[in-house]
Amino acid sequence: MWHFINLGSSLLKYLDKYFCDFVVPQGPWWREKQLIDTFKKYGSIETQENWTCKLVQLNQEHLVNKVCQLIHQLLNRFQVIVDEVSLKYLLPYFISALKQCSSWTHIEILQALAASVYNNGPTCQKYLPDLLGESGLLVQLSSPAQTDIELRRAAVHGMANLCLSIPGQPYLEEPYRELCFQVFLSVLQSSKGSGVDDITFCMLLQNALKGIQSLLNGGKMKPTQTDQLGSLLAVLKKCMFHGLPGLNIEMPAVLYSAVLPQYDSKSPVKQERLELSNLKPAGVNICCDLRVSQSKAEEGEVRGRDVQWNPGLNVLNQASEDTGASSVKDRLSSHALGWKRISSSDSEYSDAEGGLQSKMRSFQAKVRHGALTCFLSTVKSIEKRVLYGYWSAFVPDAPAIGSPQSMSLMTIALKDPSPKMRACALQVLSAILEGSKQFLSIAEDANDHRRAFTPFSVAIASSIRELHRCLLLALVAESSAQTLTQIIKCLANLVLNAPYSRLKPGLLTRVWNQIKPYIRHKDVNVRVSSLTLLGAIVSAQAPLPEVRLLLQEPSSSGLSNSGLATPRCSNAPEWCRETLLASEESLSIVENSSADPCWLLFFCISLAVLPREDCYSDSDAGCVLTANPFEPSPVRLEALQVLALLVKGYFSVSQSYLLELGEVACKCMEETDPSIQLHGAKLLDELGVGIIQQYKPDLAPAVDQRVPVNLVVTFWTRMLNGPLPGALQNAGHPTLQTSTCNALSSILPEAFSHLPDDKQILCITILLGLNHSENPLVKAAAVRALGVYVAFPCLRQDVMFLADTANAILNSLSDSSPNVRAKAAWSLGNLTDTLIINMELMGQNFQDEFSDVLLLKMLRSTTEASKDKDKVKSNAVRALGNLLHFLQPTHLTSPQFRRPTEESIQALISTVLSEATMKVRWNACYALGNVFKNPALPLGEAPWTAQAFNALISVVKSCKNFKVRIKSAAALSVPAERKRYGSPEQFSQILGAMVVALQRSEDAEDFLEFKYSASLRTQLCHALLHMLSLVDETDLPAVRRTVTEHGEVIRSYLLQYMKSGAEDEDMGLSEAVASRGKMLERAVEHMRAIAEEAKERQVKKGAVAYLEDILRIHNSSAGLTEV
Repeated sequence: MWHFINLGSSLLKYLDKYFCDFVVPQGPWWREKQLIDTFKKYGSIETQENWTCKLVQLNQEHLVNKVCQLIHQLLNRFQVIVDEVSLKYLLPYFISALKQCSSWTHIEILQALAASVYNNGPTCQKYLPDLLGESGLLVQLSSPAQTDIELRRAAVHGMANLCLSIPGQPYLEEPYRELCFQVFLSVLQSSKGSGVDDITFCMLLQNALKGIQSLLNGGKMKPTQTDQLGSLLAVLKKCMFHGLPGLNIEMPAVLYSAVLPQYDSKSPVKQERLELSNLKPAGVNICCDLRVSQSKAEEGEVRGRDVQWNPGLNVLNQASEDTGASSVKDRLSSHALGWKRISSSDSEYSDAEGGLQSKMRSFQAKVRHGALTCFLSTVKSIEKRVLYGYWSAFVPDAPAIGSPQSMSLMTIALKDPSPKMRACALQVLSAILEGSKQFLSIAEDANDHRRAFTPFSVAIASSIRELHRCLLLALVAESSAQTLTQIIKCLANLVLNAPYSRLKPGLLTRVWNQIKPYIRHKDVNVRVSSLTLLGAIVSAQAPLPEVRLLLQEPSSSGLSNSGLATPRCSNAPEWCRETLLASEESLSIVENSSADPCWLLFFCISLAVLPREDCYSDSDAGCVLTANPFEPSPVRLEALQVLALLVKGYFSVSQSYLLELGEVACKCMEETDPSIQLHGAKLLDELGVGIIQQYKPDLAPAVDQRVPVNLVVTFWTRMLNGPLPGALQNAGHPTLQTSTCNALSSILPEAFSHLPDDKQILCITILLGLNHSENPLVKAAAVRALGVYVAFPCLRQDVMFLADTANAILNSLSDSSPNVRAKAAWSLGNLTDTLIINMELMGQNFQDEFSDVLLLKMLRSTTEASKDKDKVKSNAVRALGNLLHFLQPTHLTSPQFRRPTEESIQALISTVLSEATMKVRWNACYALGNVFKNPALPLGEAPWTAQAFNALISVVKSCKNFKVRIKSAAALSVPAERKRYGSPEQFSQILGAMVVALQRSEDAEDFLEFKYSASLRTQLCHALLHMLSLVDETDLPAVRRTVTEHGEVIRSYLLQYMKSGAEDEDMGLSEAVASRGKMLERAVEHMRAIAEEAKERQVKKGAVAYLEDILRIHNSSAGLTEV
C-alpha cells in the first residue's frame, strides 16, 4: 500500500507540471512517454487510473479536471482497453463528479467518461439509469435546453459511445435505445444558433450521426414507424449536403413515403430530345453553380483533380453512333472540363492551405461522410419495400422543363469536391439499387405522349434513364481510381436490376461504348470493376437484341485508341496463335458474312491466358521481368467470369469459338492457382450446358445453327485427354472437384455415345469413385452427375451400369449431409424414370434381369427417404411412384415385398395429406397416379384403396394450391377399368368430388392461383367424362342423382371444356376439339348401353338424355364454327 501513497503524493505535484508542459497543442512527446513509464513503474495503467480516482477527492475540482484530462489522453492516444473491474471505479467517480463538481469541469469529465465506455456498453448496464434514465445526466446535458454547445457535444459523444454494440454481448434495452435515438434525432434537427462555433456544431452533428449508426448497426434498432423513419431520412438528407459549396437545401421535418411525381408537363422522350439540343443541360448546371458560387479565394484553396489519364474523354469520339451524339459530346466534354478546376485530391486539402476555412471544410466533410454512412446503415436495416417508398427523395428523376435538378445522391457524386464523399454517395446508391429488380420491373417507357398524368411505371423508367445519364456523366468527369471503381460498380448494379426489355433500346449501348476504354485503365480495381460491368451487361435479361448487336459489332469499333482492335498474338502460346489466326483467316475468306468476331470474347481470352504486352500502373512496374507475365489474378478471374456469362447468355455468339474456349478452360485447369482452375471448370460447365440447351426439343434452333455432334465429340475428347481427369481426382481441391463433376454431367448424350469406349468408362469410373468422397460437396455433385448419366440412351439399357449406379445412389441417400441426400433423391427419381422407360420398351425381359434384392433395397430406402426433409421428400415420393409402378406380380406375391409395398403406399398417402410444400404434394399426387397404372396392384380391392382415393378427393376439393389439385384430378382419372375404382359408394364419392371441385375451381385464396383455374377445370372435366365412360349398372343411381342435383353446373363446365378444345385446336395444341368430342360420345354411348342392359328408363330419360343434349349443343356449336 505504501507505493500507492507515494504515487499519490508525487501525482499531485506531477499533474500540474505535466499538463502545463505537455497537454498543449505542440507539447514534447517525450513527456507523455515519461508519464506512462512512471505509471507502469507502480503497476498497470488501468490500476493507477483506479487509484488516482480514489486519491483525488471531488472537492479538489482543479485536480479532478486534470485527472479526467489524463484519463482521456491515455485511453484515446494509447488505445488502452478499460476492463470491467476498472469501470467499477471509473464510472461511479465520473457520475459523482458530474453531480458534485462545478459546471466548468463537466466537459473534461464527459470526455473521460466517453473514452471509458467506448466498446464497453454491455458492461455498463448497472450505471445506465444514472446516465440514460428519464432524468439521467447524459439526457439532461444533451437536451436542447443546454445552452453550452461544447457541453452538449460532449454529452452526445458519451451517449454515442454507450450505443456501440459488441457482437455476442448484451445490448441496450429497448427504452434506452428509443431514448438515445430521440436525443440524436433532436440534435440533428436542431439549427446552429447565433454565436455557435461552426466547427463545434459540426462535431455535435458528427457525434449524433455516429450514435444513430451504432444503434442501426447493432441490429436491434429498426426504424419501422413511418414518422420515425421519415424524420430520420429527412435529417440524413439534410446532413448529406451540409457545407457543400453552392447549395442551400431546405428540408421538411419528415419525409413521407410517396411515389414519384404524378404530373409532368411533357413526355420522357420529348424531354430527352430537349436535353440533347440544350447547350446547358441540368447535369452541367450543378457544376456551373458550384463554380459560380465559389469565390476566387475559395477556388485557390481547392486543388484540381488529377487528370493525367481520363479515358472517358476518348469515348466522345464514338458518340456519333448514338442518337443526338453531338449534343452528348458537348455535354460530357463541358462537364469534364468544368470539373477539373473544382475537385480536390484524395487528401481533400493540402497542408499548405491551412487556416480556419480549410479546417471548417474538413469538419463539414466529416458531417457529410457521417450522414452517408449512417444512411447506408439505414438502407441495410429496413426492408426494401419500405425503402423504395422514398425512392424519389434520393434517386434522381428527369427534371421538368425549367425546373432545377432535384437534390439526390447523384448530386453529391457529381458535385462534392471530396473523392471520398463521392465514393461514399455512390456506395449508398449501389446499396439501394441492389435487389431492386422487382421494384424496377414495373418501369416502362411511355408510348402515349398525350396523357394528362405520368403513370408510375413511366416515372420509374424516367428515373432509370436519368440514373444512366448521371452515372455516365460522373464516369467521364472522375479521375480518382477509388471513386471510379464505385461508379462502375454502381452502374453494374443498375444494369443487373433495370428491365431493359421494357425500355427503349440505347441505354446499354451508351454504357457499353463508354466503359470500353476503362478496361485498359492503369488501376487494377478499375479494370476489374469494368469487366464486372461488362459481365452484368451480357447477363442482364439475356439474350437482349441490343446486346447481341453490340457483341457482333466490328472489333475495331471504338477501340482504335485502346489497343483492343486485334487480339494479342505476339506473345501467345502456339495453340492460341493458331486458333486466333485461323479465325481471322476464315472471317476474311467469307465475304459479306453477317457474323463478325466477338471482340469481347477475344479480349477476355487474352486477359485470362495470354501474357501481357505492357504494364498499366505503377504497381505493375517491372511486370515483364517477373516470373508471372500474366494479368493480376483478380483481372484474370473477372475475365473468365465474363466469358462464362457470355457463353451462358449468348451461346449462339460464342459457339463459333467452342474449341478455343475449351482450350482456355484446359489452360486454366492446368495452372496452380486454385481460383483460376475453378473458373476454368465453371467455363467448361457453361459450354456443356449451352450445347445441351441447343438440343432440347422445346428450345432447339434450326439444325444448321446447332453445334454439330462430331464437333461436340471432338471438344469433349480434348477435354478428357487434357487436365479434366486430373482435376476430378484432385482431392486437395474439393471445390474444383465439385465444379468438374458438374462439367462432366453437362456432356451432350448424343455425343457421349460417340466418345471412345475408354473415355466413357473413365467418366463413369471417376463418378462412381467420387460418390464415396468424404467431402459432401463433391459427393453431392458426383451423385447428381450419375443421375444425369442414367438418362443417357446409350447407358439406360445397361443393367450392370444401372445396378452400380443404384447402389451408389442408395449409399448417398443415407448420408448425413442434407444436400447430398437431396441430390441422391433427385438421381433416384431419374433412375426410376429409366426403369419405367425400359419396362415400356423392353417389357418383361428387362424386369427379369433387374435384381429383386436391389429392387427391394431401393423400395425400403426410398420409403425411409420420403420421411426426410422436403428437399429430399419431393423426389423420394416421385421415385416411390415409379418403383410401385415397376413391381411385377411375382414381387407382389412375395412375402419379402408385401410389407414394404404397403408401407410405401401408406407413405405416399400420408404425404398427399401432409402440410408439406407444394412441390412435395404435387409429386405425391403424381406418384399415386403412377401406382394406379400398375395392373398387378390390387387397386379397388386392397384396404388401402379407400385411403388413397379419399386423400386425393380431399386435395382436389380443398387444397390451396391449384397445381396440386390438377395433379390430384389427373391421378383420379388414371384407373382404366371400373373395378379399380372400388365399391359403388367409393365411385359415387369420387364423382361427387369432381363436381364440387368444379364449383370451387374459381375460389382461390391466392390471386396468383387464378391462372391455373382453367387448367384445373379442363382436368376435372376430362376425369368426369372418363369416369362416365366406365360406369356400370350399380353406379347408375349415383349418376342420376348427380345430374339431377348439379346438372346445370356440369353442363356449363362441359360445354366450356369443349369450346376450349376448339380454341386449343386453333392454337395448335395437342388436345383438339375432335378428341374431346369423342370422349363425350364414348361416354354417351356407354351410358346408353348400360341403361338399356339394366332397363333403367329413368336413367335413359334422365342422365343419358342429359349427356345427349350436351353432345347435340356441342356438335351444333362446332358446325356453326366450321361454317
